[in-house]
Amino acid sequence: MRPLKSYFRDDALTTLETVLKHTKEARILRRAQVVCTVVGGQHITVVSAPFRFANSALRKWVQHFANQGPQGLWNRPRSGRPPKVTCALEKQLNCLVAQDPLQHGALSSQWSCHNLARVLVQKTGIQLGQESVRCVLKKTR
Repeated sequence: MRPLKSYFRDDALTTLETVLKHTKEARILRRAQVVCTVVGGQHITVVSAPFRFANSALRKWVQHFANQGPQGLWNRPRSGRPPKVTCALEKQLNCLVAQDPLQHGALSSQWSCHNLARVLVQKTGIQLGQESVRCVLKKTR
């Protein structure tokens, strides 16, 4: 087993300690802890088991840190469909929930996800499914 020390800059440990002190995101904190252990001299196969990382995943994060520094510990942006529910749409939905459903043509005095989606389409023109409405409400409540 050859040590990986030669791949890191001299200030790698102090950089990782700074990341550990100032990071609040659990995923990044965990990656920084594992990479710090490897930079400290432990071998990847020894470190991966107690931290429950696959060797390949740990090797990837160590290489990302060696090449990019602390920014290598964060997830890279991914392509994909942009989210349909924006912050503005979320605010409108929350304002709508605070209103009386009878004013909007509902048959009962309690909102249903179906009725909220229907009224939201009328107000904004953006069609959301019942499940999307439910997820937004669950997140904000």
